[in-house]
Amino acid sequence: MANAASGMAVNDECKLKFLELKAKRVHRFVIFKIEEKQKQIIVEKVGEPSLSYEEFASNLPADECRYAVYDFDFVTAENCQKSKIIFIAWSPDVARIRSKMLYASSKDRFKRELDGIQVELQATDPSEMDLDVIRGRAT
Repeated sequence: MANAASGMAVNDECKLKFLELKAKRVHRFVIFKIEEKQKQIIVEKVGEPSLSYEEFASNLPADECRYAVYDFDFVTAENCQKSKIIFIAWSPDVARIRSKMLYASSKDRFKRELDGIQVELQATDPSEMDLDVIRGRAT
């Protein structure tokens, strides 16, 4: 179903890959992009569970917007193993204005489709989403 504000539908594969990440933990991350011609949000890339955060971050284009979810594992101060699903709205400063507006106007509806996001992060350059920032937001 298309979003009236942005006209972007959410491809069913987006929800499927997110559920696989959340419930089955078969992915470390999923990167989504808006396919303007099809007027929908699609899955661009899926990362194996063994991939690191740095490998995930290197898959985000330097000059284009994306949405991403990352399954972040960490150990609490009480030495408990935990995991949080982080939603990242990647909108680099050098991206096209139209693209930034499209991603901004579609974000809330897209997030509602992905039930189970625990932390949200907006990043315009890599320093705003480095591992220390993620760790700080998750714990």
